[in-house]
Amino acid sequence: MVPVQFLWLLLVLIAVGLPIVFALGIVPLIAFMISDQPAFLKVVAQRLYAGIDQFPLLAIPLFILAGEIMNVGGITQRLVGFANTLVGHLRGGLAHVNIVSSIFFAGLSGSAVADTSALGSMLIPAMEKQGYTRRFAAAVTAASSVIGPIIPPSIIMVVYAYVMQVSIGALFLGGLVPGILTGLGLMIVTAFLAEKRNYPQARQRATLPEVGRAGWQAGFPLLTPLIILGGILSGVFTPTEAAAAAVVYSLVISLFVIRTLKLRRLPDLLLRTAVSSSVILLVVGMANVFGWVVTLSGLPTALASGILGISENPYLVLFLINVFLLFVGMFLDAGPAILILGPILAPIAIKLGVDPTHFAILMCVNLTIGLATPPMGLILFVASAVSRERVEAIVRDMLPYYLVHLLIILLITYVPAISLTIPRLFGLAP
Repeated sequence: MVPVQFLWLLLVLIAVGLPIVFALGIVPLIAFMISDQPAFLKVVAQRLYAGIDQFPLLAIPLFILAGEIMNVGGITQRLVGFANTLVGHLRGGLAHVNIVSSIFFAGLSGSAVADTSALGSMLIPAMEKQGYTRRFAAAVTAASSVIGPIIPPSIIMVVYAYVMQVSIGALFLGGLVPGILTGLGLMIVTAFLAEKRNYPQARQRATLPEVGRAGWQAGFPLLTPLIILGGILSGVFTPTEAAAAAVVYSLVISLFVIRTLKLRRLPDLLLRTAVSSSVILLVVGMANVFGWVVTLSGLPTALASGILGISENPYLVLFLINVFLLFVGMFLDAGPAILILGPILAPIAIKLGVDPTHFAILMCVNLTIGLATPPMGLILFVASAVSRERVEAIVRDMLPYYLVHLLIILLITYVPAISLTIPRLFGLAP
């Protein structure tokens, strides 16, 4: 038995600035050595490799590659142009365009960081030219980028599905309504702020032919999530095969249909994909080792007993879990947090009668919002780098948008139909 006390070492190592991936690997080694169980050390490398050597995880680099191809292939400009014809005529038009573009872009990348970088570099300067402050433009970009990992395809949902053995198709479908509701909520707040601050329109109302032309230009990229979901739900693809199909489709579209991607860019795309994927998969492997140690320590059982000792009311327990996840999201990225906490918290919720898909969506959305919360929110730093504004200034302008994110979490928590209705229609949830 590994003493639970040694698991707190993880928090200490993270607090002193050690990268999470190394902290996850060091803690098991120290725990086994101090607890005088050196025999387990022989199994660590095996557990690390076994945590990565899984066919479903191949979907991660493939989805990343598809998003890279679409982004470098000039798809972002087409999505922004289409969004502009739809909502650019509203007051605060470019802010609305930013949010709608994030919804579209989410269906291609599944990454909040990619969303912030791609859309921010284009829209933040454009918004500044139209009279918005840079910090507000950065705040809108960061707040809407949260939608990226919620609407399918979502990399963190792939990770959760692998760790907790939940249907990827169910999670992808379950994220559709929360993602769209988040976008609508952000647009409502933006409309209020635009009236109050007299923000300009981006353009005159587009005519139907203009909307049609912009929609045609963006149409092929926007089919990507439909191909992924359609293939999975129809049984034509496994989730991993759907990711491969997305890569092939994005290549064909970018190289031969819209012809915006040059062959000479492919080596750079592959290199960036390899680097991003290796980071994620190494964390997955290390978290598999750490999760094994957590199981040996008996922590999940002890934590479940402690929480259920406070209350067995599922509404109160879910509220406490939400508060805990919001706090964790301030310091940990969504991926590592899911790998560490998913096996601990999900069984507690399921024991209280919470549907596994419902809790999965709740956890993924909650931790995704953590990407935009200080002090360690990754997309805040990306938005800061793109806009050249201080993180503190961006956070101040994001305060109204944080209220939207919190409201969405509460709705997902206490209205399970939001995340379960579509999976149920396809027979993927009870």
